[in-house]
Amino acid sequence: MIHINLKPGTKRQAPKGDPMAAFRDRWQGLRDKVKEPGLVLAGGTWLIVLVALAVMFLHTNSRLSSLEPQMQTAQDEYKRYRNFVTEKKREGRARDSILTQIGTISAVDQDRFTWAHILDEIAGAMPDFTWLTSVSPLVVAGNQMTDTDSTVAPPVSVLIAGQTNDLQNYTAFLRRLGESHWLTNVVPVKTETIIDKNNRPITAFTVQATFSRADSSRVQTVPILESTVR
Repeated sequence: MIHINLKPGTKRQAPKGDPMAAFRDRWQGLRDKVKEPGLVLAGGTWLIVLVALAVMFLHTNSRLSSLEPQMQTAQDEYKRYRNFVTEKKREGRARDSILTQIGTISAVDQDRFTWAHILDEIAGAMPDFTWLTSVSPLVVAGNQMTDTDSTVAPPVSVLIAGQTNDLQNYTAFLRRLGESHWLTNVVPVKTETIIDKNNRPITAFTVQATFSRADSSRVQTVPILESTVR
């Protein structure tokens, strides 16, 4: 049904029984009052943006407050780990220095007790009724080393001269020297029978041998700290 309002300026009365009529009338009045709807829309948009920013700021601030203890814990862990790594590096440098010093000492010790080993092996191989007259290093005539610039020392060879009243004792002496772990290339150089001052025949001999370091399984060592404490 079409209604015609014959009184301009007056509002049309909504028919009774329509519950949304009052709401529609208020909405129409508000639209009539608003001269520029775009400004209202822009203002509403900015209001929504501000509200969203405020919510994001509060959420970020809350997250930051909860993460600060974790960040402090991580920084403390990093400091402890850094100190641990620094200490390990310092200990590694000290260990390397000690190992270098031990290596130098071991290299010196390898040559320091050469003659002690030689004399000990000769003394241990001596049979009864046999005595020595001389133990001297073997002097090699000329330079037999192929590399004249080499710093490696040539092997030590010795001449062992002695006397015995029984040829079997001399044979036993050669056998024992050959079984030594510190002497190699045991070679009889000279054997002769001589008369001593009591007019008794005795056997004089000369033996050549070369010093060779024994296998590590044959060498008994003592740790440096243990030897120092004792």
